[in-house]
Amino acid sequence: MNEFDLIIIGAGPGGYETAAGAAASGLSVALIERGELGGTCLNRGCIPTKTLCKSAEVALTLREAALYGVNPGEISFDYAVAAARKDEVVSTLREGVKSAVAGCTLINGDAAMIDGHTVEVAGERYTAPRIIIATGSRPADLPVPGAEYAVSSDNLLSLTELPDKIVVVGGGVIGMEFASILNAFGVDVTVVEYMKEILPQFDKDIAKRLRSSLTRRGVNIITSAAVKEILPDHTVIYETKGKELRLESDMVVMAVGRRPVVPAGIENTAIKVGRRGIEVDESFMTDEPGVYAIGDVNGVMMLAHAASAQGRKVLGEEINLDVIPSAVFTSPECAMVGLTEEQCKEHYPEYKAVKVPFRGNGKALAMGEPDGLLKLIVDTASRKILGCHICGPHAADLIAEPALAMSRNLTVDAIKSTIHSHPTLTEVLSVAASRIP
Repeated sequence: MNEFDLIIIGAGPGGYETAAGAAASGLSVALIERGELGGTCLNRGCIPTKTLCKSAEVALTLREAALYGVNPGEISFDYAVAAARKDEVVSTLREGVKSAVAGCTLINGDAAMIDGHTVEVAGERYTAPRIIIATGSRPADLPVPGAEYAVSSDNLLSLTELPDKIVVVGGGVIGMEFASILNAFGVDVTVVEYMKEILPQFDKDIAKRLRSSLTRRGVNIITSAAVKEILPDHTVIYETKGKELRLESDMVVMAVGRRPVVPAGIENTAIKVGRRGIEVDESFMTDEPGVYAIGDVNGVMMLAHAASAQGRKVLGEEINLDVIPSAVFTSPECAMVGLTEEQCKEHYPEYKAVKVPFRGNGKALAMGEPDGLLKLIVDTASRKILGCHICGPHAADLIAEPALAMSRNLTVDAIKSTIHSHPTLTEVLSVAASRIP
């Protein structure tokens, strides 16, 4: 029997960062991974899609280059080159992960729980007083006839050539990022979303702003639509407003969320698995003492940085998990932290919401990206920031300031009294704060 202080199953962001932190503190750590280091985020999610987002951004800029006094001549897109660059970025970062966990014992293979403190991999057994399950998630399928004719986000990222026409089933984060990327590369894209609006978890004003922007770019977005069937020729049959309609395509992408991946042998333990994933308490411990579950597998918040933060908490770090920003890397970007205005209406009747368009911001105009909106929501009684929602250039970066203020319990006056550089996009937040009476 191989004994360690800590066993971590899964080497995604939550797993490998926690493993590196634990090893640095002097613990003997076994890190088990059946695939490549970095998990979904590095290999089939965050990093490859953001690399493609950059390629898409360049493509969009070149199309409008004449507006900036630049004539690039005839423009052509070579997706194979963009895909190769994506793979190179992933490979480089994977080597970085390998260096980060150099102090751990790496074990490659499928892990199975033998009991609450014993794990088996390829016939070899390992034990530890503490085990962290960080096995992540996989793409979900819509339970409709012909779902097998659709490709997942994993499959889409492996392509080196794009079809002419694609239907994306699902208007959430994954679906909208792919729609934005594919459209930039000249693909005819249609998004079919079941809910009334895309990005259901985001503030409605932000989702509406993104939908308008992408529609102007040529993305066809159909909301309040239920997919009924996918035919072998990639025709999508859907229903909306009582009518059954068809969409012809060369490829269908299934982007309807993700499902937790639970390790084998979980039934040999006291761990409970619910609809969202492995059930945990506030410390992310399962019903099996000493066994924790972090990241997508617990379904609490399916974000890479949330998984890493949960791992830090398991290791004993004081960290505020009530404030976790999220972002969508479309063009324009969207980002949010805290409550939406719809949620504030329920819990904070005296809230104040201020909306500031990017069109009045000098830097946004100079960049040629005036199509944006920032919404700041404040509790007028305590003056604490309840939420901030952004659609516009660099939204994913801009959200950090309100997130910091909320995490440290600062009031809106802290932002109002802070001098923001001019001309910068951060002035949009400063203006919003100044409009809170």
